[in-house]
Amino acid sequence: MSKHPWPPCVLQVIPALDAGGAERACLDIAGAVRAQGGRALVASTGGRLSAELAEMGGEEVILPMASKNPLIVLANAFRLARLIRAQGVDLVHARSRAPAWSAWIAARMTGTPFVTTFHGFYSAGNPLKRFYNRIMLRGARVIAGSHFMADHIRAVYQPPEDPVAVIHRGIDLRKFDPLAVSPDRIAALRREWRIPAESRIALLPARLTRWKGQILFLEALAKLDPPADLIAVLAGDAQGRNAYAQEIADQACRLGLEDRVRIVGNVADMPAAYAAAEIAVSASLDAEAFGRVPVEAMAMGCTVVAADHGGVSETLRQPDGGQSFGHLFAPGDRDQLSEALQRAAAGPKGGGPIRSGPPP
Repeated sequence: MSKHPWPPCVLQVIPALDAGGAERACLDIAGAVRAQGGRALVASTGGRLSAELAEMGGEEVILPMASKNPLIVLANAFRLARLIRAQGVDLVHARSRAPAWSAWIAARMTGTPFVTTFHGFYSAGNPLKRFYNRIMLRGARVIAGSHFMADHIRAVYQPPEDPVAVIHRGIDLRKFDPLAVSPDRIAALRREWRIPAESRIALLPARLTRWKGQILFLEALAKLDPPADLIAVLAGDAQGRNAYAQEIADQACRLGLEDRVRIVGNVADMPAAYAAAEIAVSASLDAEAFGRVPVEAMAMGCTVVAADHGGVSETLRQPDGGQSFGHLFAPGDRDQLSEALQRAAAGPKGGGPIRSGPPP
């Protein structure tokens, strides 16, 4: 460890650097560390965000961090311990369970402070699963992105001491700034997505997995009466779920929406995507630990339509119980989602104030 821990050398461990909330938070912290003059190391299997990490001055260490094989997890621990010693790492931050086991062992071997962030809800249906998950409680601090997530951690795992710290995630308002997005960037996306000039966009940004609610969104869109001039844009990676991606396309055809749905894959320029959209939708069937979409969308001036549960409720509802920002609907309720879309389409484009603060 360095004798002078400021500016720090921070090592984050994560399975991969592909698109996702945990991966974006990892880059946000790397950028914050670099802005303070520190060194930002990330151990992962790499991914599409690797280039962005390098651009901000972060240092990627390619290791098989996505593996759950116990022998590889143990081997990773020794590799990380060597890395910690060689680079003078001051803090180790784990963002997922398998890498957390390796990182915790390495931190113990080297006497390095260790923290974790819960980015989601883990299945805990049997004692073995709960044991595996509890590595995320080994941190000197266990970061939750919402009070909802913190309450879940305490209820399910009942830590004897309470290391949980709630830090609501933040976003880079220099990047998610409507004034920073040129008309050319917006026009380029509309051309790429084949959006007619007279049509408006309802954007659902999420990887293609069933619990993110893409099919529910299409079913709600089909119920709009009269049909709005909305084109649904589903922006997100299939990440190997090609059968589900095809199911979405088939459902769009069955609902008569084939001309009003675009499945566009990963979008690198999300600020421009939000700027191009009138409405941003978060339709998750399961509660989000935090949920970046509403916050990013509001920063870009989008009207938000979101399922009213988990960290998203915490973000959109005013603490004093006043009017919520955006249009909320009961999770999984197709009719309420359709009504929320109708209200959003009838009103002006716009968001609301967002909370400030660094991401965990």
